[in-house]
This record gives sequence, structure tokens and C-alpha cells, in this order.
Amino acid sequence: MHAHGRELLHVDRLDVAAGTALAVLGPNGAGKSTLLRALARLGRHHVSGDVLLDGRPVGARELRGAVAAVLQRPILRRGTVAVNAAAGLRLRGVGRSEAARRSAPWLDAFGVGNLGDRDARTLSGGEAQRVALARALAVAPRVLLLDEPFAGLDATTRTDLLADLHAVLDGLDTATVLVTHDRHEARALAPETALLVAGRIRQLGPTDHVLDRPADAACARLVGFTNLIPPAVTGRSVLLAARPEACRVSAEQPSGDALAVRGTVRRIVPLGGGTRVDVDTAAGTLACLGPGGDGFAPGRAVVVTVPEADVRALAADEPARGVCADPADVVASR
Repeated sequence: MHAHGRELLHVDRLDVAAGTALAVLGPNGAGKSTLLRALARLGRHHVSGDVLLDGRPVGARELRGAVAAVLQRPILRRGTVAVNAAAGLRLRGVGRSEAARRSAPWLDAFGVGNLGDRDARTLSGGEAQRVALARALAVAPRVLLLDEPFAGLDATTRTDLLADLHAVLDGLDTATVLVTHDRHEARALAPETALLVAGRIRQLGPTDHVLDRPADAACARLVGFTNLIPPAVTGRSVLLAARPEACRVSAEQPSGDALAVRGTVRRIVPLGGGTRVDVDTAAGTLACLGPGGDGFAPGRAVVVTVPEADVRALAADEPARGVCADPADVVASR
């Protein structure tokens, strides 16, 4: 995808099977929302390549009938919850009573069926998002596009809605694409995940593998392996990475099978259920997240240790192998 002669997004190939979900995980500005617009053929940017349904190229008009989208901020019109839930069907030419009949079960599925007569503008954020999801699924879309739909919700509402959406999607013949910056959302909803960095897919595969075995430093930072330790510090031949929650601070190097890096405590930050200890080392500042930390004052010499099982070896910072290199297309197939 290009704008003003500049490439915004380059995806060689992306396949999403019917009845399954793909998470696209990336930082702000990576091109996640741009990818969704390309999938739906929305926007004014120039798109080269094809979007395929059942193996054949389709245009914007056919996509409009096959795709439904839910955005980070739900857009609800004036009127009741029931009217909003039926709005997608009404836009597709379905009669008022039939649209109400077909959309009502989806309100029930998302736990807001009892709010049908409520003015949609009085809903909480979580309730409004549930109505938006019901409206999208009521049209029986071939493809469901989710653009960070949980980002504006509090933790409890987000967890509940994730569980409800997972239950609703299970068994549907819908190809779902979720874009998010949160790896926990990817793990909760999608069996496959793509990591998008600077407009390119750097890693693609089963979600558990992608989140636990990042291919390079950019992917590692994206999935929470933010402590990067270069060969010059460890004496090993590759860059190593670890999550802060796997790192511990000790007064001296412990015995056992663990990576150890010496440093000096920079700061200690209480975080309610745990403590973050930042340690300045030859590898840069390493973050340690866990219980304790009270006995280490800033300036104290310490050792950061990571069990070998929690250390990941990384390749050079380049696109991961295994991503298809066919002409650019995005596929939803039955």
C-alpha cells in the first residue's frame, strides 16, 4: 500500500481460513489499521496485489457485502440498542422486523439482550462495544475485522468481553482478523499470529510459538522480551532476550543453570502486586519484575539472573523465514 509515493505497508501473503482467527500484533504506527483498510479496500491509498475470497480476487463492492468491522471506539447511531444492532442488516436491505429478529440473538450472545429498549447513547463503553459486535455478526459476515476493540476498556470488562467473543466465534464459519498491540488478546482469540513491524510482517505462525519464540530483536520487544543482552556481555555467539518477569535481582551470583549479568540498581518502582527493579549493566538497563526488591537500594551492586529455560536466542533483525514470498495478496478461504 502506497501514499504520496511512499510505501506504507508491504505484505507478501496472508491467509486466514474460514472459522479461524488471525491476530496481527504490532506497536503504534506499525501499519495495523492500514492493513485492515487494505483488506476491506477502504481509503484512498493505492493498493497493489489482490484480496481473495475462496481463491478468487474480489473488488470493493463484493467486499462490502462480505466484510464487517468493529473499531476501537464503537460508532452507534441515535435510537435504541435494538435499532443499532439491526442497523447493518437494514443497510443491506433487510426489512425492519426481519432485521430485528435476526439481530436479537446476537445481543443475547453478548449479554446485552435485556438492553434492547435502552437509548444507545447511555451505554457504558463495554456495553457499546458489545452492541457493535452484535451488529457486525448479525450480518453473517464472511470476514470480521477487529481494530483494537478492547483498547478502551477497563481490565475486568476487557477480560469478560474477550471470553464472550471467544465463545461466540467458536464454531462460526467466519474468518476473523484482530489487530492489537496486546499479546494477551492475541493468545486469547487467535490460533495464529503475525507480528507487524514498520509495515512488514516479521514473523508469522502459531500464536503460542510466535509469542514464546520471537525471531529477532524487533519481534522480541513486541512480545515482551524487552531485556536484550548482546554477545559482548555473555560471551555467547547470539543476542539473547528475556522477559522482565523472568529476571530476578540477587546480591551475588547464584549457583545453578542461569544466565547472570552484573550491574548496579538504578531505581526501584513498587507496582502493587510486585516490584520493578531497573539495573544498569553492560547490556544497558535491564528490568526485573517480581515480588520483593525491598532490600536493594539504588546504587547497590547486584546480579540479574535469568533461568536458562526463560532465555531466548535471537536471529539478526530481519524478516523471519517461513513468511511466503508470493505476489501480495490477502486471502480468506473456506
